[in-house]
Amino acid sequence: MKKTLMVALLLAFGLIIQAQAANTNSNQGVGAGQVSDMQASQGSQNGNAVQDQEQNKVMNQGEDVQIQTNEQNRTKTEEVKKVEKVKGKVDAESHRSVVAEFVQSLTAVADRNGGIGQEVRVVAQQQNEIRDRASDIIYAVQNRSKIKTFLIGTSYKNLGELRSQMAQTRNQIEQLKRLMENVQNEADKTELQNQIQRLEEEQTDINNFIVENESKFSLFGWAVKLFRK
Repeated sequence: MKKTLMVALLLAFGLIIQAQAANTNSNQGVGAGQVSDMQASQGSQNGNAVQDQEQNKVMNQGEDVQIQTNEQNRTKTEEVKKVEKVKGKVDAESHRSVVAEFVQSLTAVADRNGGIGQEVRVVAQQQNEIRDRASDIIYAVQNRSKIKTFLIGTSYKNLGELRSQMAQTRNQIEQLKRLMENVQNEADKTELQNQIQRLEEEQTDINNFIVENESKFSLFGWAVKLFRK
């Protein structure tokens, strides 16, 4: 029974791949009858070359994060880019904005508090270093091919890295809470409390994002569970 199901699953994979290939060829063939034989031949060669390049690109990428942020966005990494945050949801740009504001606020507090300033500044620098990577991971997971997710599942490698960053952030939050006890200025203490609370809320949203994507159905995962029974 298990062997039969595995064979059926493999056949389903083959049919999906064939359907995609047929659809691609159909789209490429539109308007072919309106050009000369020489132009059609050249177009076919160019189409094959592009297709080969795309296939090689996909093969080389594997499960690595696809960096989606262009150079223009990178020039804004030192700025606080305000993006409206949807409560309970996480996306690449809103996460970047939340962390950027957090970093800027901590840097200002560090400048006004000589005693704990350096330790606070270190936490701010660490968050600044990982925010773009985390945003890229979130973007890559959100924009992963639905067919790929359906066949083999979500990008567990990226989600694992995101979990690792969350653990690092939790440690930094605990460090800030200890440092906050030594802040004499009430306004700075309140600012730290507000930023810590906002970052904790962001961590909750990211955890929900990870759980949601890890639980997505895939044929491969279904087959593995069935085979283990």
